[in-house]
Amino acid sequence: MIGSFLRQSSLHGFHSYTRTLVRGKVILRRDFGTAGSFKLVIAGFYTRVLIWSRYTVMSDVEDDEFLQGESEGEESVKDEEEQEEEEEKEEEEPVAKHEEQVETCSVTQEMVEQGLSLLCRTGNGLSHAFVKLDLKERRLTDLTLLTSFVHLRFLDISSNLVSDLSPLTALTQLLWLKGDGNVIQRFEGQPLGQLAYLQWLSLALNRICDLKGLGGPSLESINLIGNSIERVTGLEYSRLTNLVTLELRGNRLESTDGIYLPNLRKLYLAQNGIKRLEGLDRLEHLTTLHLRDNQLETLDGINSNMKALQYLNIRGNQVSSPRALVSLVEVMNTLKSLVLTENPLSEIEDYRLFVLSRLPMLERLDKEQVTPEEREETKERHGELENEEDLE
Repeated sequence: MIGSFLRQSSLHGFHSYTRTLVRGKVILRRDFGTAGSFKLVIAGFYTRVLIWSRYTVMSDVEDDEFLQGESEGEESVKDEEEQEEEEEKEEEEPVAKHEEQVETCSVTQEMVEQGLSLLCRTGNGLSHAFVKLDLKERRLTDLTLLTSFVHLRFLDISSNLVSDLSPLTALTQLLWLKGDGNVIQRFEGQPLGQLAYLQWLSLALNRICDLKGLGGPSLESINLIGNSIERVTGLEYSRLTNLVTLELRGNRLESTDGIYLPNLRKLYLAQNGIKRLEGLDRLEHLTTLHLRDNQLETLDGINSNMKALQYLNIRGNQVSSPRALVSLVEVMNTLKSLVLTENPLSEIEDYRLFVLSRLPMLERLDKEQVTPEEREETKERHGELENEEDLE
């Protein structure tokens, strides 16, 4: 790829120059004469390299065309990393955690050279640098070298043995950070709140016990699947004003209390030990709520303040009484999709018709589209189905 930056009039000497560029993993500005120089961005610093007349650095127009082609598949990083379709998301299988003790292993220049990709203009628009770095599965414990790579925007350090993220303080342009499968225990003392542009954060399968210190002015999505979080405490709305997606599947939660994030749109709480729904009335903009595989017996806690709720999954709980649907009547005007399967309630006679008699606006029940025939039969048997509410 680096070689494509140079127009070649003679094959002699081509490989030696290409090698220098590749090992530097860097990019150039433009040529200033027949025997001029160009700038490379190495570890966030500029250095000049002499280049002979038989090579010509790309013009600004050509450079723009190249960047457009190279970044076409990278501009949708966020789309590529988004969660699976809502109905299937909770069935994902996480990777294994690291439990063994190992010696210190630091990031090396060679690792960085191998992992860099995605050419972009730097913040000042005067030069170019690689802004994406993949360091996953390197058994790393120390990220100190990364303090020099100030242009990084996308960083993957998953499946290592990292416990300290403080070196990332220098990465002021970071937008995207994936650190799944490490040994991070807490947010306090970590630099995430100082990363002003960080939008997407995934620290699944670490050893995080609480959320104190978690914050970021631009954070929109946080994934904390498979940690050891017992209570949602320490979340400060003032530090997470832009958060719209929070993933806490596979932790140790027993209650939903403490999630005071009014701008939150999607909340994933499957595979915990949740017995009580508390504090949800604060989530006025929530559209998606996943509560699969918990220990809920009632749906008390869902109320009319949740005026944007469209998708609710409570599959695999212990809801048995038809009266549990009374709470859902509070959100019947917005609720479009409901998953109740694998609850005792779903075993009652005429279950689908019974649910539709309480929630006539539903479009999908247990991932199956509500048919016109079901709606018509529900209307015809309205009185009969109303009487079934007394059945326990």
